[in-house]
Amino acid sequence: MRLHKGSQAALLLLLVHTARTVVAAVNFSQCLTSIILDPNALLDGDLLNSTRHPVLYASDATAISYSLCKSKCGTGQEAFQWPEFSQEFSAWLLPNIALISQLPFGAQYRLDNLMSAVLTVGSPTLAGYSLFLTLLNSRWITYQFNSLNCHPNSHFALSILSSLQQVPLRLHPDHERLPSLILPENHWWKCLAEFVDYTHTWSIASATSIAWVIVAYILTVANSPLSGEDFQSNGQATGSLWLWLIPIVIGWLQLSPKCDFSRVQAAYDRADRHSMHTGTADVRVGMLPASSRRALAITAKEDDVMSPDELLTPPVFNYARSLRWASTAETIFMVFKQDSEASENASSHPSTIQYIDATQSIHGTNRRESLQHIAVPVYCAEPNGVQIVRSHWAPGVFTRMFIASCASLGLQWGTVGAALMVSWFTPTTKIGCRFMGYLLYGVISTLIWMMLLVSSILAHYSAADPRRVSLSTRVAIASSCVLRRTGKLLAIVNFFLVILACVFQYSNFYDRCFCNSSVFSRGGAAAYDVIIETTVNKGAWIGALVLACVSASAFLGILNLLLDTLPS
Repeated sequence: MRLHKGSQAALLLLLVHTARTVVAAVNFSQCLTSIILDPNALLDGDLLNSTRHPVLYASDATAISYSLCKSKCGTGQEAFQWPEFSQEFSAWLLPNIALISQLPFGAQYRLDNLMSAVLTVGSPTLAGYSLFLTLLNSRWITYQFNSLNCHPNSHFALSILSSLQQVPLRLHPDHERLPSLILPENHWWKCLAEFVDYTHTWSIASATSIAWVIVAYILTVANSPLSGEDFQSNGQATGSLWLWLIPIVIGWLQLSPKCDFSRVQAAYDRADRHSMHTGTADVRVGMLPASSRRALAITAKEDDVMSPDELLTPPVFNYARSLRWASTAETIFMVFKQDSEASENASSHPSTIQYIDATQSIHGTNRRESLQHIAVPVYCAEPNGVQIVRSHWAPGVFTRMFIASCASLGLQWGTVGAALMVSWFTPTTKIGCRFMGYLLYGVISTLIWMMLLVSSILAHYSAADPRRVSLSTRVAIASSCVLRRTGKLLAIVNFFLVILACVFQYSNFYDRCFCNSSVFSRGGAAAYDVIIETTVNKGAWIGALVLACVSASAFLGILNLLLDTLPS
């Protein structure tokens, strides 16, 4: 392959720059020694101790000013040390990368699975939000159905609604399909609940991956304050930065989401065929495809949703489905509730019952007939019964979103805050390159969560006007699309940012005059580089360790406290 002359020149410049970087690698200890031994060295405030106080004798210097560092040591980085890099990489970063494989995936296409992993790492705030919101939604719908009197299908309906938050649930717009949800002879709920009853839970691989991360964190943290020579490249900060991953993985293993697209779709079709064979299908719609035959569909086409993320089954995308899911679940609950109330009233006041159209509950005696004997499905209720109105915004949905947001932000900034604390108190103290890298990761993660959360709200708002007649609907759809795409793009950037931040720290890329002198916070004139650390700030290290562990443990502990109310 022949290169253009311009390409050859660019490649040559790149090679020369790389060679210069290797040759110009800095050894700060030797640089300080040469400055001290220089007979012409002047004590004009450039030779300092670790707290930036000038020293009386050059031999007492453990730090130098930023200007002296640039002039005497150069602007390059410390030489790359493979043993140090491999040890830090295998102890801190590699176990967390391996743990990503234990997240629940199950999308129809592999690219969507990859995007779910990128989105989880790129925004732990969004990952924690989707996890906690899924749990709160399950608790809410469980409390709703537990308030009903015994209904033949209510238990199975609750199980389906709670389990299938990973698929876009849709109610058919035709109100005449609603009888299929509550007829006792309709075995569709029971069949679907049984066919979709599989678990994504603990395995030897998942338990081993989690144990590897925990043990590696404990062992390396225990040795961190003792490694004084390489205090700048030590990986406790990066280990704390990734600690959010443990409660996220454990939380999904405990919730066991039904997110395998192929299995869920097969279970739906199988339940539909089974109920047809048992004689409970509506003869008027028996020839329609499975996705249209029932009042409730668990899959949808891209044209049926305002956000394509609603179609993606990995549970990190539950943020996009939560509002529509809550609306659908509330409507189904109201159907069961009015049917139960109508049955009670029919038993106590049989003379006050009248037949009305299909937006009310089925009378108890009529429910004893199969659908083949009901020419037009009818409900029966009291004369002044309340019509079922589909709620576009389910009650309490924003409260649950707020609680999930607080929990996820606490997890994100508890772990990022621990990394920031280590970087702040590691000499040279205050804000350097390492601190900025961790801070940028946390800020972008939070920004991604905010953008995608607002995108989901705008998408659900526009779903109330599917024909997109009003200007507000069109603006909401456009804004939702822009926010969603920008958020995903930032997630990709943040994914590589956190990986590079760790690699840069382990490879001594940050060990240069600019980064070690905390120029961001001190400015060029007051910045200085601590080369020999004489004391270790163990209090800051312990505080960072406690902050990271408490935030991760608190998130996981609250999660387990709320698990007891989930449907069995």
